[in-house]
Amino acid sequence: MAGSFSLADLAPLNAGLFKLWARSIHFDHAGEWDIITNSHAAGKPVILALWHNELFALTAFGYTLDVPAVTFVSQSKDGEIIARILERLGHVATRGSSTRGGAKALVKAARVMRKECRHAVLTIDGPKGPRHEPKPGVILLARLAGARIMPIRAFPERKHVFTSSWDRFELPYPFTRCQVRVGRPLDIPEGELDEAGMERETERLRLAMLSIDPR
Repeated sequence: MAGSFSLADLAPLNAGLFKLWARSIHFDHAGEWDIITNSHAAGKPVILALWHNELFALTAFGYTLDVPAVTFVSQSKDGEIIARILERLGHVATRGSSTRGGAKALVKAARVMRKECRHAVLTIDGPKGPRHEPKPGVILLARLAGARIMPIRAFPERKHVFTSSWDRFELPYPFTRCQVRVGRPLDIPEGELDEAGMERETERLRLAMLSIDPR
C-alpha cells in the first residue's frame, strides 16, 4: 500500500548510527591489510572470506577504510533491511544465499567484481551454519571471478557475545581496540573440480581461517 512504513525505511538512520559506532573502534591491522590495498590498486579484486560471527567488526573496519565491496544478503525481509544499510555504506548488495538464489548471486557478484574492481565479502559459514564450517560458494565465486581468496579475522578486546545464536555472534563495544588479521592468500586451482576437489579446497580454507590467531 502506498505510504506504508517498513523497517527498511530506517536504513538512513541505522547506517548513520553504524558509521558513528564504526569510527569509535580502534582498528589495528599492523600492515597486513596492505596486500589487499595493493591488489585493489593493481585492478585485481579479491574475495574476503570471514566467519559470520565476526561480520559486524569487519564490516565496520571496511567502512573506515572505504573498501569498495560487493556483498551477499539473503532474500528475506531482514535481508532487505541489511541490503539498504550496506548500500548506504557504499557497497553493492547481491541478494541470495546458500539456501536461496545463491547461484544467481554468485554470477552477479563475479560480474561486479570484474566490471567495478570491487572486492567480494563472503561470510563463508553463513547464513545459518554450522559455525566455522565453510560452504563451497566461496570456491565457486573464486573460479567465476578468477580471484584469490583472502582469509580475514577480527579480534576485538571488548565485545558482547550472543551466546544463544548459532554462531556466537560478536558485537564489539564502542571505543574498544580490535585486531584485524589477514591470512595467506588462497589460489584455487584451474580446471574442473569434482566433489572431492571442492571438499578439499573448502577444507583448505577452513584450516587457513582457524590458523589465524591474535597477535
